[in-house]
Amino acid sequence: MGEAILVRERYKIVRVLAAQADYACAQAVDILDREGRACLLNLYEGARLKSCIQSFDKLGNCPDFIEMFLEGGTLVTVFRDREGRSIDNVFYVGDSHGWRDRIEYVDQILHLALSMADLPPEVSCAAMLSENVLVDVSSRRVSLRFRVLPMENMTGRELAFLARDQAKKILRRRISSPYAELSFLNDLEWSVLPGVVQLYALWRERRTELIKAYEKLEKKGFIKRWFSLIWGRMKWSFGGGKRR
Repeated sequence: MGEAILVRERYKIVRVLAAQADYACAQAVDILDREGRACLLNLYEGARLKSCIQSFDKLGNCPDFIEMFLEGGTLVTVFRDREGRSIDNVFYVGDSHGWRDRIEYVDQILHLALSMADLPPEVSCAAMLSENVLVDVSSRRVSLRFRVLPMENMTGRELAFLARDQAKKILRRRISSPYAELSFLNDLEWSVLPGVVQLYALWRERRTELIKAYEKLEKKGFIKRWFSLIWGRMKWSFGGGKRR
C-alpha cells in the first residue's frame, strides 16, 4: 500500500473525487479531530488561485466551512463532509414519496438556499448543483456538500434558478398533483425571481395553499378525488398551463 497523503499534517486524503486543470477535490479525515470526522478539501492552483481566494475570504457565515490556507502554491479550502444520496437518485419519475414528505423536502432545500444568500455565488451555486444536494431518506434530511467546482460568472439569480430546479424535481407534475401544485410549478417556471429571498417568499406564500389542497383531497372518496384531480388538470391546461 502507498504512503498516506497528509495535507498540513492534519488532513489524511481518503479519496480523490474530482481532478481537472488547476482544481481537485478530495475526501479526507481530520486526524486531529477526536471523532475523526470526514471533510472535503478543495484545492486550487494557477489561474484560479486569485479569484478563489477572494471568494473564499467571505465564508464566515457558512457553518460547514472549517478553514482556508495556502500549501505551497495551492489554495486549500476545508469543509465538513456530508452524507446522503444525490437528489436525482431520490426524486425521479415514478418515485413513491408522499406529499407531506415532498413539502418538507422543498422546505429544507429552499431554506438552505436562503441561508446561502450572502455567500459568494461561485460557492453557493456550486453547492446547489444536483451532485451536491444530498438526501438522507432515513432521517428525511437534505444537506449540501461543498464540493466547489470552479464556476464563472455566477450571480444570486443563478442560485435562485438552481434552487428552483431542485424544488421542481421534488414536487414535479404528477397525476396526483392538485391544481394548487400545478399552478405553483407553473409560477416557479415563469415568475421573475431576482434572488433566493424572492423564491423563498413565493414558496412560503403558496405552501399553506398546497397543504390545504392535499388535505382536502384526502377527505374525498376515491371517485370524487379523481374527478377533482382531472378537473384541476383541465383547469390548469385551459388556463394556459406552462404557457401562462
